[in-house]
Amino acid sequence: MKKSFDLLTLGEILLRLSPLGNERIVRGETFEKQVGGAELNVASGVSLMGLRTGIISKIPSSSIGTFAKNKVRFCGVSDDYLVYDEEKDARLGVYYYENGAYPRKPGLVYDRLHSSVNKVSLQDFPEKLYDSARCFHTSGITLALSKNCRDTGIEMIRRFKEAGAIISFDVNFRLNLWSGEEARACIEEILPYVDVFFCSEDTARLTFGKTGDVYEIMKSFAKDYPISVIASTQRTVHSPKVHSFGSVIYDAKWKRFYEEKPYHNIEVVDRIGSGDAYVAGVLYGLLMENGNCEYALQYGNASSAVKNTIPGDMPSLNKKEIENVIRNHEEQGVQSEMDR
Repeated sequence: MKKSFDLLTLGEILLRLSPLGNERIVRGETFEKQVGGAELNVASGVSLMGLRTGIISKIPSSSIGTFAKNKVRFCGVSDDYLVYDEEKDARLGVYYYENGAYPRKPGLVYDRLHSSVNKVSLQDFPEKLYDSARCFHTSGITLALSKNCRDTGIEMIRRFKEAGAIISFDVNFRLNLWSGEEARACIEEILPYVDVFFCSEDTARLTFGKTGDVYEIMKSFAKDYPISVIASTQRTVHSPKVHSFGSVIYDAKWKRFYEEKPYHNIEVVDRIGSGDAYVAGVLYGLLMENGNCEYALQYGNASSAVKNTIPGDMPSLNKKEIENVIRNHEEQGVQSEMDR
């Protein structure tokens, strides 16, 4: 049966406020407003490359909620399963982000407690939701927001799985939301349902107590759970403005690892959302190429590397532009300094 969506994601939509340029939160007087959120970033990245995506979330029925909805639509992400909080205490979660410049690191301040997404319920959505997507994605951020979000997210994972969807999950561990012990207990409950698993090497060690190198860690996840694809990013931070990025993907069915040369010396404009861009690229590659991990690796690495060079949370390159990045990354010798 043909599905209405290639990808549906469940997550919080956030308002981002940032001082201009390299100004500081404690000193600047002007904020630029944008919209983001881990799962929305993933949905927008996959949408830009040509697949049909949607976001499952709850936002306030207010002018700020309308601003968020308009941004969702602008990215080509469906708002069919965006529901609205009509109560007086309805609010959109906010976070403040300031850029870093060596030796000062970037900074974040969250103001997301009691936001409308914490009221999201299975009863907000029709049963047809679970039959409508080829792939369902969420992250540890969503499960960590509140008990209600956790219960709703876990049950959605089960229902999408029962309906035949590919289940994608990004650990995306945030210490300010929950402890490593809480994260491990919750995530181990859902791992039997997960097909595509995103977990960094550091998170695997700190949260799940894994030992050995990244290859041994990936194999151990595949041994313990029926996961098909495991992806782990590898970022080297030379300074706030210069990073290198690569990743490893493990195809558990064929017991094969996929790697390529990293993207070196990325000129970082804004690193927020680059991990989500990686997830988007990997999922696009898997969905478009029938589970081909080589394509997933190429699209994931390129999408993440390029997102670092773009302001805001969400990616903005289409498939053709990403494929140009991949091609340039693979080419040897002299390259043109401009796309024209």
